[in-house]
Amino acid sequence: MESLEKHLVDKESGIIKLLDPPFEKSKLEPGYIKAYLPGVRENGGQYTHGAIWSILANAKILNGERTGEYFRFLNPIEHARTKENAIKYKVEPYVVAADVYSAPSMIGRGGWTWYTGSSNWLFIAGLESILGIKKMGDILKINPCIPKEWESYSVSYKYKETTYNINIYNPENKSTGIKTIYDDNNFVSTNEIKLVNDGEVHSVDLIMG
Repeated sequence: MESLEKHLVDKESGIIKLLDPPFEKSKLEPGYIKAYLPGVRENGGQYTHGAIWSILANAKILNGERTGEYFRFLNPIEHARTKENAIKYKVEPYVVAADVYSAPSMIGRGGWTWYTGSSNWLFIAGLESILGIKKMGDILKINPCIPKEWESYSVSYKYKETTYNINIYNPENKSTGIKTIYDDNNFVSTNEIKLVNDGEVHSVDLIMG
């Protein structure tokens, strides 16, 4: 993960490259990706489907700072915060792009949109790896991995006809760890909430620590 951070993450441009340097002059024949221009799509650009796995991996090693940072890099809206960035990005800021170019003449330019499964994985990375909310059968596991500066966040989770309002509080500026959980004001000894479909609205309060 340190090698990824050092060699593949371009923080100035907000992209996470698939490989570096791109295949251009080497005698190696990696397959069709060499047909792309250097820094375009799989040939050294950001291939978003793969880049998302860096978020999942950082959550596995409990690095909340990088989960948040990398998610921002991959979030399309972050590439259109200013007119200058939007002109450079050139594609829709409300759709996950399958790739973002790293070629010097086109750096930061989005590639294919509306044609990628990476949008699903980015949703999973955000919900499960960062916000830490994962459904397994009729159990909801909560295990945040967030930037330390996040003071709190809330998720409204719909389970069939039932709503769970989940509130996460981080008074000690932690990236991970759980001090207490309450389900409808009842203390829960684990990080697991038993889901029930009773058509009611339930409240889950978690304090990190």
